[in-house]
Amino acid sequence: MNRPDDLVAIDVHTHPQTEEFLAAMGGRHQQMSAHFGRERPVVSFAEQADQYREQRMMAVIVNSDSETTSGIPGAPNDLLGRAQADHPDVFIAFAGIDPWKGEAAVAEIRRMHAEYGIKGVGELNPSRQQFLANDRRFYPIWETCAELGLVVMFHSGFPGAGAGTPGGGGYRLENARPVPYIDDVAAEFPELKIISAHPAWPWHLENLAMVWHKSNVYLDLSGWAPKYLPPEVVRYADSLITDRVLFGSDWPVMTAERWMGEFAELPFKDESRQKILLENARTLFGI
Repeated sequence: MNRPDDLVAIDVHTHPQTEEFLAAMGGRHQQMSAHFGRERPVVSFAEQADQYREQRMMAVIVNSDSETTSGIPGAPNDLLGRAQADHPDVFIAFAGIDPWKGEAAVAEIRRMHAEYGIKGVGELNPSRQQFLANDRRFYPIWETCAELGLVVMFHSGFPGAGAGTPGGGGYRLENARPVPYIDDVAAEFPELKIISAHPAWPWHLENLAMVWHKSNVYLDLSGWAPKYLPPEVVRYADSLITDRVLFGSDWPVMTAERWMGEFAELPFKDESRQKILLENARTLFGI
């Protein structure tokens, strides 16, 4: 059992790999396995919890629903809620919603908050879900999250979905650009806490500027092997935006062990390292 005082890190970005979540990926399961060169076997929530518990870590478990654009329903959010209830020392649950479902998406957020005490919504993927975050049709979703004190996680930058296929699966890179899309949401909802997931390459400089400019926006470093992080990201994360940078692995794309090992080799100040691995997430989630 993890004890809060004994934690060494909080991984803010992991994707459940139970049968239900792999089925909800549809054809993306094989496509993304090929793109990342890593197969995705079934892993139960109990097994994932044990992996993180052994490393004295907590983990955010995220979900996604792109039924409107893909025709495949997302995995039920109740699975994440129950996983959080079964393993409260490890898991922090985020609900996945399809922004095109409008009032139904808002109702699902409210239900998951009331029944399970979720901490956030996401990972929303504007490229794969084919929406723009600053489209006012989706503002009731951001208003609801701000009202309930929920963190919203947006995928930013290059999407793995569709990568390496003709036409990229029809997914547009532009949709996942931090500025103006996520930046507009952060400006119009200053009380809303936002995670811009991943360094956001090729717009990583825009992402750094947004995080530096708006104190309600956080950057997670998931999806990149630390040794390949652009030097600007390392420099800003160790200085101007240190208080709002978060450790994320993008498990199972990358293991927490590999991420931590490579991060240890980067020239971060000890104070910055502690904030990125643990303290910033503690503050964000009230742990």
